[in-house]
Amino acid sequence: MRILVVEDEADLGAAVLERVRQAGHAVDWFATIEEARAALATVAYDFILLDLGLPDGNGRDLLRAVRARGLDIAVLITTAEDQISDRIAGLSDGADDYIVKPYDLNELVARITAVARRFAPRQHAAPICVENVAIDRQNRVVRRNGVLLELTAREWAIMELLSRRPGMIHSRSQIETALYAFGDDVESNTIEVFISRLRKKVGNTVIRTVRGRGYRLAVGTPA
Repeated sequence: MRILVVEDEADLGAAVLERVRQAGHAVDWFATIEEARAALATVAYDFILLDLGLPDGNGRDLLRAVRARGLDIAVLITTAEDQISDRIAGLSDGADDYIVKPYDLNELVARITAVARRFAPRQHAAPICVENVAIDRQNRVVRRNGVLLELTAREWAIMELLSRRPGMIHSRSQIETALYAFGDDVESNTIEVFISRLRKKVGNTVIRTVRGRGYRLAVGTPA
C-alpha cells in the first residue's frame, strides 16, 4: 500500500517510517496538515496514519476534509489524546481506528493490516482467480494450483494493485507510485524485473504486457 504518515514528532516519525517500510509499504512522511494536503493532491494513497496535535492545526480537520472529498482512504489516528471523548470524536469524523501514544511499532503494523483488511471493498472479499492462480486480497496471499506462493512484499504489492481491476492497464509509473515513496531511487528497469520474477511464480500468461502502455492482469473471476 501507499501510506501517508502525518506526524510532527521527528523521532517517532522516523521510527514509524522505517518500521512500516519494513512491512513492505511505500511510505511518505510529513509533519504538517499543509504538507499532507499537498501530498494528497498529488498521490492516490491507500492509508493515512494521522496524528492529531500538529503544528498548523488539528489532524481531525484533515480527516474531515478527506471524508468530505469522498476519498477512498483508510485512516488510523495516532495521538497522545487518550480521553474517550477524543476517541469518539475522531471515529465520528470518519477514522477507521485509533491507537494511543506511546504505542508498540509492531502493534501499529498489525493495526494497519487489520484496518486495511476491514476497509477492503466488499467485492474484493472473495479471491480472484486467473487461470490456475487465486489472488486472496483479504488474506494477502496468492496460490497456484492450490499451493501457496512465496512473494516478496513488493511482488505482493504489484499483484494486489493489478487485481483491484483485472483487465485494467497499469502504466509503469502507476506501479512505481504504488510501490515507492517520494525521493526513492528507482532504476529504470525495476518494474520490469519485478514483473519478470512474478511471471516465474504465477505463470507467463497471468500478467499481460500491453506494448507501450503497461501491464494488466488477465481477466479473472471470483473463486
